[in-house]
Amino acid sequence: MVYNNVLLKVKDVENIQLVADLLKEQAQRSSEEPGCIRFEVYHSKSDAQQFILVEQWASEEDLENHKKAKAFIELYLPKVIPLVERHPHMSELIWP
Repeated sequence: MVYNNVLLKVKDVENIQLVADLLKEQAQRSSEEPGCIRFEVYHSKSDAQQFILVEQWASEEDLENHKKAKAFIELYLPKVIPLVERHPHMSELIWP
């Protein structure tokens, strides 16, 4: 199992809704990819510019294939990444 958590901070407050909409579409598309067990998008209540992606993939190969998928290449990289500061955190589940 592979866990990838990504913190995204929107650079310009005027783009918060746009980023939210793009991330919803990204999550919908990504959740349909082979090996995707979980793909959730959270919007912070304490910092409107902060989003959190919580991803769970069946294998490293599935995560690597995700990075080659249309949603990642055609939506996430060109439309989301320029609008945010991105901090990925490969993680290990310690409970449950």
